[in-house]
Amino acid sequence: MEQTQTQKGHPKGLWVLFGTEMWERFNFYGMRAILTLFLTNSLLMKEADVSLIYGGFLGLCYLTPMLGGFISDKFLGNRNCIMLGGTMMAIGQLLLFISASIFSSSLSSATALTWTALVIIIFGNGFFKPNISSMVGSLYPKEEKSKLDSAFTIFYMGINLGALFSQWLCPLIGDVKNEVIGADGVLTMVRDVHAFKWGFLAASIAMILGTVIFLLLKNKYVVTPSGEPLGAKPSKIKEISKEGEEANEAKFSTKSLIIAAFSFIVLFFVFRYMLDGKNFVKTIIYPIIYSSGITLAGLIISDTTLTKIERHRIYVIYIVSFFVIFFWAAFEQAGSSLTFIADNQTDRTFLFGWQMPASMVQIFNGLFVVMLAFPFSWFWGKLNNKGREPISPVKQAYGLALIAISYFIIAHNVKDLGNNGLLGIWWLILLYLIQTCGELCLSPIGLSLVGKLSPKRFASLLYGVFFLSNAAGYALAGSLGAILPATGDKFNKAKELGIDLQAVLNKSITLTADQLKLLDDNKISSVNPTFIGFEIHNLYEFFMVFVIFCGIASAILFLLSPVLKKLMHGVK
Repeated sequence: MEQTQTQKGHPKGLWVLFGTEMWERFNFYGMRAILTLFLTNSLLMKEADVSLIYGGFLGLCYLTPMLGGFISDKFLGNRNCIMLGGTMMAIGQLLLFISASIFSSSLSSATALTWTALVIIIFGNGFFKPNISSMVGSLYPKEEKSKLDSAFTIFYMGINLGALFSQWLCPLIGDVKNEVIGADGVLTMVRDVHAFKWGFLAASIAMILGTVIFLLLKNKYVVTPSGEPLGAKPSKIKEISKEGEEANEAKFSTKSLIIAAFSFIVLFFVFRYMLDGKNFVKTIIYPIIYSSGITLAGLIISDTTLTKIERHRIYVIYIVSFFVIFFWAAFEQAGSSLTFIADNQTDRTFLFGWQMPASMVQIFNGLFVVMLAFPFSWFWGKLNNKGREPISPVKQAYGLALIAISYFIIAHNVKDLGNNGLLGIWWLILLYLIQTCGELCLSPIGLSLVGKLSPKRFASLLYGVFFLSNAAGYALAGSLGAILPATGDKFNKAKELGIDLQAVLNKSITLTADQLKLLDDNKISSVNPTFIGFEIHNLYEFFMVFVIFCGIASAILFLLSPVLKKLMHGVK
């Protein structure tokens, strides 16, 4: 036991898991920072389609951990799934590197490689994500469980350090613009569309490093307090822990599972009909995500062994999970619409005249998380000591309200930009500051609430429901990101082509077939996007969609909080 402790009292296995997770988050967030710009600039996809792909990709990354967790629990064990997931993600990033290297000579092959890479990363994340976090708590004996809060804080810092480092390095080497003198003698900045490959390569190297760290050190340090291998195959765990108590498990009848399967199929086609369109992600992936969450929620609540109090608490989890969807739908514009706006209609002049890459602007969210996580924790603790700490649903209502406020501020500042005006980068930084405060009011609070309210036998599945609400939020984020109207670069490009895009969008002129094809070839839409029957004419109207959605959601959740408090039966 003494050999597995550091001077501060934490097992050395925690630092192995810390390092593994840090490099995995570097891999994921580094790729995520430049992905949408790569798809639009190198693979020549339209921004609306890329937003849908981005939302579907993130959504599936939160759906597959349920499969990875199941395979781990039943067959492979935590450590094997971590190595499998890490290897798959490294391969996926290498495929993106190859795609970004060959697109200029074979666009179709590069596109096919990219789809393959994203699928591999999705399943790799599914094997990795649920397994490494679950191992942290098992490093400690029962008498030292008080150290868990500190342990998870250290682990959480690993996540954010990896994300921060990657959102600096990958855009720095992968999202590069060079000075070019045009035919008219004007100096302009032109993106090097071949540089994205270096960002993907850095992400792959990071994942290889994280996997190798785990492979080399797992047997020596990632062990139980008694020195047995942690996260071994389930069959071996049972042999090792004969004296331990068996955890309560959720068991469903064959009838319940058949009904759940039938419900999933029906819901899939209902959502597919509602999300009418020709895009594969929108008509196949999104219905799968939405249907999975509702089906799992229905399966759990149908269990006849639930007591009245358990059922009430589960209802609270479901209600909170529903409102979480709107938060993530607004928050996850960072990698799609907000990145496109940072790229096309923002003056990114930062300190000392340095032009920050568009994909790097996202870094402020991670930076503010690191800066504010402890102050928020201290603030809630102080309120708790005074008996004034709000219940979890109220905190989450605050989080939604902060998102609405952040978009209202940015909407006000883009209102008078016109087609060619540039938004100051400091307004985007302020947006990320406010949204990070909202995230700290909602995300960790929601995870904690699920743990407090879940019956033991349904804890894993109810966490699954909560994460599926995140996935649904990401899918909705993709749909909302796709309604981004034309930004400044589109009007400028259309002007170069001899077309007045504003007149086209206002329906003041009618284009010829050749002009329509010219706009389409340059990824410029000739019509304004629509959302639930309303036409989105400009960035102000686009941002106000999030103000209205999140503002209404916040108000409803706040008004529901007294009812939810009663249903929680004493849990705060």
